[in-house]
Amino acid sequence: MTAIFLVAIALAAPTPKDAATGSDWPQWRGPNRDGKSAATGIVFPKSGPKLLWETAKVGAGYGSPAVVGNHVYIIGGSGNKAGAEESLRCLNLADGKELWKLDLSTTPGRFSDGWGGGPRSTPTVADNHIYVLGATGDLVCATLDGKKVWSKNLVKDFGGKIPNWGYAESPLVDDGHVVVTPGSDTGMVALDAKTGKTAWECKEFSDAAGYSSIVPMMLGGKKLYIQQTMSHAIGVFAKDGKLAFSTGDIKRRTAVIPTPVISGEYVFFTAGYGAGCECYKLSLDGDKVNADQVFSNKAITNHHGGVIGQGDFVFGHSDSGSGWTMLNLKTKDADVAWKSTKLGKGSVTYADGLFFCYEERSGDLAVVKATPDTKEWTEVGRMSLPSKSTTRPNSGKVWPHPVIAQGRLFLRDYDKLFVFDLKSN
Repeated sequence: MTAIFLVAIALAAPTPKDAATGSDWPQWRGPNRDGKSAATGIVFPKSGPKLLWETAKVGAGYGSPAVVGNHVYIIGGSGNKAGAEESLRCLNLADGKELWKLDLSTTPGRFSDGWGGGPRSTPTVADNHIYVLGATGDLVCATLDGKKVWSKNLVKDFGGKIPNWGYAESPLVDDGHVVVTPGSDTGMVALDAKTGKTAWECKEFSDAAGYSSIVPMMLGGKKLYIQQTMSHAIGVFAKDGKLAFSTGDIKRRTAVIPTPVISGEYVFFTAGYGAGCECYKLSLDGDKVNADQVFSNKAITNHHGGVIGQGDFVFGHSDSGSGWTMLNLKTKDADVAWKSTKLGKGSVTYADGLFFCYEERSGDLAVVKATPDTKEWTEVGRMSLPSKSTTRPNSGKVWPHPVIAQGRLFLRDYDKLFVFDLKSN
């Protein structure tokens, strides 16, 4: 009995430091915030992989899980309306059993919940801590065993304003700081990751916060934080929070959601509601950054499924009628390598030379070869969710992005999480 008890404790406890490895998914869009998994040797049968486990106890919400070591971290709400208490959960990777749950003491705040309540973001696991952002702006730091360390609220503490459908940004943890975009009074803020104390605030722009997440970028030996707001494409110097550039040619409106894509000195932005996409080539100019436009067009008009960089190309779904589109990032014209309407609108994740395209209406997932030179949609396999959420409002859809980590595929549908085997037939 003693031996069994000790084994159970070992399985439940966080791994030493629970540090991210090449097979982990420690934050929004993976290890490098680019939508790419480091997984190799993926096996995806034509009809889909084996279901390892599922749970309907992750709470309401649209955020993806973070996967580090033997643990899955995910946030959800107690109901599908605004005002529901939000919680961070830690699940056992092997079987999905809940190891602990931390209530976030959700700050009351109003946002449109016709698409469903609950948090919209992905936890960030870094330096033996977990960082989460709730729909009403609660930024919380917790230990790996579920103890709250500190918390801030983007509205009360920094003069931010809750976006129409709630905050959806996933916190960036970088160089000992947590960086987020409150909007309005404080364009961007960096907090000490250990204490929550303010390191710097960028008040040189006062745009309303969108739903995108910050991406770090190196340019000429200096680090920038790249973001898009409801109005502009933004760059901020990581060292002191000084505004590096603010630009934008596409007409951002209603909801600006996709995370920017970085490719060398190029930055790519896209948004839905007819906005389109734009690409800039950046260069240092003293204390500022020149953002020279490469193109602005509607070849990709991405609502919220995100786009993936692949060499000189970007790939994602376009609402402009072309469907799934692979677009050249570095040419002035709308140089489309190929496009396809063989799957409806959705989100996308990359792993092992494959795009995992997750359709928002049906919950179907198609796996497609990820090379520009194929010149066409080359499908490897396709699968459907074993079941659908029954608590997701009818207006809401299957919006969480796929996660690939530890030889597994993680698919969320609101309050349900499904985990599939990618290592065997």
